[in-house]
Amino acid sequence: MSIQVTNISKFYGAQKALDQISFSIKKGEIVGFLGPNGAGKSTLMKILTTYISASEGKASVNEYDVKTQQKQVQQCVGYLPEHNPLYLDMYVKEYLAFNADVYQIDKNRIQEIIELTGLTQEAHKKIEQLSKGYRQRVGLANALLHDPEVLILDEPTTGLDPNQLLEIRELIKNVGKKKTVFLSTHIMQEVEAICDRVIIINKGKLVIDKPMSELKTNTQQIIEVEFDYRIEDAFLTRLPNAISAKNTYGMTWKITFDTQEDRRSTLFDFAKTHELKILKLNTVNKNLESLFIEMTGK
Repeated sequence: MSIQVTNISKFYGAQKALDQISFSIKKGEIVGFLGPNGAGKSTLMKILTTYISASEGKASVNEYDVKTQQKQVQQCVGYLPEHNPLYLDMYVKEYLAFNADVYQIDKNRIQEIIELTGLTQEAHKKIEQLSKGYRQRVGLANALLHDPEVLILDEPTTGLDPNQLLEIRELIKNVGKKKTVFLSTHIMQEVEAICDRVIIINKGKLVIDKPMSELKTNTQQIIEVEFDYRIEDAFLTRLPNAISAKNTYGMTWKITFDTQEDRRSTLFDFAKTHELKILKLNTVNKNLESLFIEMTGK
């Protein structure tokens, strides 16, 4: 396994930031790591990159223990933190050369990485002169400099405009063809576009771990309906294939059916039978965003 996490917990005083988290990531997977602010995403990424230690449990990267084999872990991991730490007064090429010395790698690798990350036209500039998108590219270039087998990226597309976002997305997809990528983001479209799998945590606990292929072929159907009169949810959950009914506000309900067959006609028949009027009727796609909201309440 490229990444193995077993019963990891992290305490900050009395606060439990991570609570018995366990999962594994195979070599070559691109995994999206999701959760609301404060869920513990950055904490877990810092544990995997040896920046901090877990309070309980074990974790390894490329079978190296993050607690006892830190140097080996650092050699096989490329890490882009949420707040990309750059020396703004250095030139791009100078900054990468500085880090190449730290990793003790061939300086020829610098030009190769500059081309790979699309920095050729900016390599002669100081980092402080670069846009947010290009600064992110410099951070990615630095993470890739020593040709790591595992990339851990914490919010790599935060603050980018739509064009920059697309460019960084394509870069991560291309890099992910040869490396394991563990990617944290709040942008659901990013995960749907580039990830093989999704892990969601909430309040320090793992709440879902599923392949994207399973999410994309979800057979459930959600219909939002507003009646002109309040009714009991028990009536709605008795509808054919209905598995839940939630009163969202007023007389509006979200009903989940375990079928792809269009159930709007069922609701029309229900309204007619109970002498109700339907004021609004929409089909809601059960995509990653709706799953995230369902699992985290955010």
